[in-house]
Amino acid sequence: MTVKNAMTADFLRSAYGGESMAHMRYLIWGDMADNEGMPNIGRLFRAIAYAEWVHADNHFKVLKDKVGDASVAAGAVFGAGKTVDNLQGAINGELHEVEQMYPVYLNTARFQGEKGAEKSFHYALEAEKIHAKLFEEAQRAAKQGRDMKLETVYVCPICGHTVKDNLPDTCPICGAKKEMYKHF
Repeated sequence: MTVKNAMTADFLRSAYGGESMAHMRYLIWGDMADNEGMPNIGRLFRAIAYAEWVHADNHFKVLKDKVGDASVAAGAVFGAGKTVDNLQGAINGELHEVEQMYPVYLNTARFQGEKGAEKSFHYALEAEKIHAKLFEEAQRAAKQGRDMKLETVYVCPICGHTVKDNLPDTCPICGAKKEMYKHF
């Protein structure tokens, strides 16, 4: 399925850029959390980094035949602080995607009849809602100077759905079977 509308293609490129930056930022922040004695928060950052990679990969695949150079601007927190501050940056970024970016991108794709983009944006939007809540939970612990309680983080490789400790039988976003989830 080819992306026909320039606006949707631009939104896919923008989302790809943002997700790519989040992926790398969360890997870096995960290492920093480890160094501050918060390995579970570090693991959460790495798991959600993988989910962001899934989103970037989905956006990239929808653009598969739109070959050519493109400048991709992605607004996001840049830099690093203490884990509690990095978590606030993550929360702010996820909430921006949930409240501003993905609703506009999704509605535009829907309006323009871009089914592949619509699915990719929907997957990301639903997963980002969960990411914001998980980062908020982690920040509550970090503000008290402790690591979050966490056994395992599971991420769906199809849509980026992320859940801690209790793996669902099927992904509530895309329907993938639990055997497909990646474990962190």
